[in-house]
Amino acid sequence: MTHIVVLFTNLGPYHMARLTQLHAACRERGWQITAVELARSEADYAWKTSLSGSPFLIVSLSSNQLEQTPFSQLLQRLWATLTQLQPNVVAIAGYGRPAMLAALAWGRWHQTPTVLMSETTAQDTLRQPWKETLKRGLIRRYDAALVGGQPQKQYLANLGMPIAAIFTGYNSVGNATFAPAQIACRPRPVARRYFLAISRFVPKKNLPFLLSAYAAYRAAFGTAAWDLVLCGEGELRPQLQQQIGKLALTDSVHLPGFLQQVDLLPYLAHAECLVHASLHEQWGLVVNEAMAAGLPVLVSNRCGCYADLVLEGITGFGFDPTDQAALASLLHQASAGELGLQRMGQAALQHIQQFSPDGFAHGCLQAVEYAIAHHRWRGVTVGDRPSCPPSYPHNAP
Repeated sequence: MTHIVVLFTNLGPYHMARLTQLHAACRERGWQITAVELARSEADYAWKTSLSGSPFLIVSLSSNQLEQTPFSQLLQRLWATLTQLQPNVVAIAGYGRPAMLAALAWGRWHQTPTVLMSETTAQDTLRQPWKETLKRGLIRRYDAALVGGQPQKQYLANLGMPIAAIFTGYNSVGNATFAPAQIACRPRPVARRYFLAISRFVPKKNLPFLLSAYAAYRAAFGTAAWDLVLCGEGELRPQLQQQIGKLALTDSVHLPGFLQQVDLLPYLAHAECLVHASLHEQWGLVVNEAMAAGLPVLVSNRCGCYADLVLEGITGFGFDPTDQAALASLLHQASAGELGLQRMGQAALQHIQQFSPDGFAHGCLQAVEYAIAHHRWRGVTVGDRPSCPPSYPHNAP
């Protein structure tokens, strides 16, 4: 029996949707999975995700916030957990955190195949040649990869991973949770029609630009203009509130704060269109959520999901996140009925079914199979290794 350990920073709703589907796919093969998270929470993502009733084993290395957990303690627990679980394959979310590199090191030390789960693209940050050189050496240590889409696949290929070793399906959410038929009965949170934006209030999300473009649209469209809802929280809230006041948008821009998934559903159910204006973004899962709710999307062409999710004029439109006039024009056309939002929403709902937890499970298993078959330590027979994990409680060890 093959035992897969999947390592994430901390488990949010979309992680659980992916892992539940992966568990079901593994059970059909007689395989099993264990999910390991570094901590129950982290500062950037205040999810409140219940782990009770999970059909698969979950191990939380720390019950505290990640930033409050000493790295030495985290490393010790991670190493001990992997050693006790003795997985046949370890799937690791990213390589940016030292703990994720420690998991790779564990795999190398114990001659265990590793799968990199990555959403990084060549354009999502300023690339420095010396760092890219180091990264090429690092990427060669993984046996396979699971990525979000084509830009992510191309980036890893450019770093030297064989194209045959890279599989897609990583970036998905629980589409069924957002299905229009499921959420339409939610009470309307805003009386007037509105555009919706969902993001952390941090610089890369480009919210001051969005507000300026919205103000220009509102000035041109007049009293028939739609409202704007900005769901989220973060360091820029005071600055954004000040800008809203200066632009005389207090009555038309709504700031409901950070919302748990269940509280976000009414906003998705009744929005006219999602706007996502990031200057750079590895993927942008809020676009998945909006499309799963049947919304058309206006998405910055700097987002990692743009190439795979935005079919121009079909599921939505892309825009340059530095061109205020272009975004204002799109907002104007949308509210004037010139873009066919209902048609695009239906197309978005249909298209996003290709990016589902089932796709994550399928891609992950493809990557696992490739990693086992092409693992460089030929002396180890992966299927003969211990496969049954010990009886861990949640939040162990």
